[in-house]
Amino acid sequence: MTFEHFAIGVGITLLLLMIPAMLRIVNGPTALDRIVAVNVIGTKTAVLLVVIGVVFKQVGMFVDFALAYALLNFTGSIAAARYLHRAAQRGGDAPSGEEAD
Repeated sequence: MTFEHFAIGVGITLLLLMIPAMLRIVNGPTALDRIVAVNVIGTKTAVLLVVIGVVFKQVGMFVDFALAYALLNFTGSIAAARYLHRAAQRGGDAPSGEEAD
């Protein structure tokens, strides 16, 4: 078994591990659960980009893409969390059935 075959196996495993997070996005009881699930999928996607770089022997380019994607994923998660926090502070209707404190 070559290293490329191992990398393909890792990639398939990462894709299969995204399924529970996708189910959490669909069935998540709160918006926070959905945000965390999207963040998990984004993190796995960044790792998957590096694995794809290993398979195609273009690691440097794909690492750059993975870093940019991870930064966007992190920024989006922070923005969504701040939005939910401010919505809860306003005391109005919190999104996705969350109770305001």
